[in-house]
Amino acid sequence: MTNDTYKPWGKSISINLYDCDLSILSNPTLIQQYIIDVIKLIDMVAHGPCHIERFGYGELEGYSAMQFIETSSITVHCDEPGKRAFIDIFSCKDFDGKMTLDFSKKFFKAQFEKNTVLTR
Repeated sequence: MTNDTYKPWGKSISINLYDCDLSILSNPTLIQQYIIDVIKLIDMVAHGPCHIERFGYGELEGYSAMQFIETSSITVHCDEPGKRAFIDIFSCKDFDGKMTLDFSKKFFKAQFEKNTVLTR
């Protein structure tokens, strides 16, 4: 293996948001707006349409969204009964994880957050 094998390829951030505003978690238009806004915030470019679907059953029913970006993808999973949002962003183009976390917490009106940033 060469040294290029071990060079960083990108960044991944996983954001868990707790005690979110239920009116946002249950609104596909607002979830899509979050994706549009976060793409702009981190200076990325959407690739194709945003896919948002409500599926599952009982306590597991809720909205999930997926958006390809030119440098990878963004996913959002909403847990309405738990008032939580789970967001994953991976990009081979660098972005500001702290700014992304702060924006996401504010957008979903979360009271608490937890995040993990990985260099991939």
